[in-house]
Amino acid sequence: MPSSATASRDQDTPSLVDLNPYLNGIFAPVSAETTVVDCTVIGEIPRDLHGAYCRNGPNPANTPIDLHHWFDGDGMIHAVYFENGKAEYRNRYIRTDDLKSELAGTLDAGGVLLPANPARGEKVYKDTANTDLVFHNGALMALWYISGTPVRVDARTLETIRNEDFGGALPRCVSAHGKTDTKTGEFAFFDYSLHQPWMSYGIVGKDNVLKNFQRVELPGARLPHDMGLTENYVILHDLPVVFSEAGRRKNLWRIESQDRGARFGVAPRNGSGADIKWFEVEPCYIYHVVNAWEDGDEVVMHACKMVPNGLKPNPSYGPYAPMAVVLALHAVPVEWRMNMRTGAVRSRQLDDRLGEFPAINNEYNGRKGRYSYNVSLDPGETLRFDGFHKYNLETGAAETYKYAPGVFGSEGAFAPRIGAKDEDDGYLVTFTTDENSGASEVQVLNAKDIAAGPIARVVLPCRVPAGFHATWAPGSEIGAR
Repeated sequence: MPSSATASRDQDTPSLVDLNPYLNGIFAPVSAETTVVDCTVIGEIPRDLHGAYCRNGPNPANTPIDLHHWFDGDGMIHAVYFENGKAEYRNRYIRTDDLKSELAGTLDAGGVLLPANPARGEKVYKDTANTDLVFHNGALMALWYISGTPVRVDARTLETIRNEDFGGALPRCVSAHGKTDTKTGEFAFFDYSLHQPWMSYGIVGKDNVLKNFQRVELPGARLPHDMGLTENYVILHDLPVVFSEAGRRKNLWRIESQDRGARFGVAPRNGSGADIKWFEVEPCYIYHVVNAWEDGDEVVMHACKMVPNGLKPNPSYGPYAPMAVVLALHAVPVEWRMNMRTGAVRSRQLDDRLGEFPAINNEYNGRKGRYSYNVSLDPGETLRFDGFHKYNLETGAAETYKYAPGVFGSEGAFAPRIGAKDEDDGYLVTFTTDENSGASEVQVLNAKDIAAGPIARVVLPCRVPAGFHATWAPGSEIGAR
């Protein structure tokens, strides 16, 4: 896919691309879509590993000439498909409507650091589908953080199938971090507005039919990022972070409202949003939920709670210095227990090590599980993953694996072994990139013993830029729709 040239400038003056840390180094986009059907393997890929590890992320198709936020890049999926001890690699752009318009020169929206286009209605910014991947109804759905149009993608070939509207029944948009219940085949999602005081949630059946959709009124507009799901409930987040034009002008895009508390809303999954039960908690912000489930009268949610990162804006990043501070996530694992009978809520911090982008065995999504695989966060000025913490969510104990110096990874995905006997009977799969050589590979770890390091490494033909979220698509279910 072609890339445009940068705007002309004095050679001694750094361009906006040069200054932006999220367009350089391990974050720099790749220009080509590549396929390799029989990758070189160091070690041996287990033959009971069958399926696709797929990871989404931003990859600008055209070189930005204006202020560019990391969230603005066009969605690109990188994936490795495993079968019979072999591995195939592909990367493909997600053919969103806005990407097609941009390539045709007719795009009527810019990124989140640029003025909005109110003529587009609620979707005032470029919709990239670059944030999350969910496997549902035999295919991937690519989703965007600020609530956008879901895009169906073939998990085997990564070819874009269609925009997803659930048979024309989708009322508006879908945010990143919807959840698939692998036991029922249902997909739970939420939606919100940057400017309006409401959130909504919906349930889509395994047949891709919208079964329930509910709107929940809020005191004001909010900027949530994730949700929780249990067998009978969804958990919505009303947190003290909002979108702000003042923040956008400062290159922050979002602001924290110190005068607001935080609360979690537990709503019936297949009932009315009017029956939501709110639990007031300490002011906090959560990017990513680990898992949630029901335990007697209590609804339990584990998530990564943000803590101050202590960073100061780096003037070498020019106008991007404030953005870099916000994007350098520092978070710790926390458990909340919400009693549906008494209204009481309890919390406990499991650990003080920094970690984020959690992955679990998706067969336990919405049900009580023991393990979470959280990326270990490098404490530097940009968001870089230097390994994994495998958490026991009952005790808070963690087993850690770190990459070699200068190597950074992606969010992992848990791949159950064919014939798996228990929760961690399988593999943890991730992309890694060496910041010095630019070489990328896939590492396959035994999920029961991640500290032992990879049992197989798949050599990739191109660099995989740092990106966002990943999922596992079981080989037996790919295309089963």
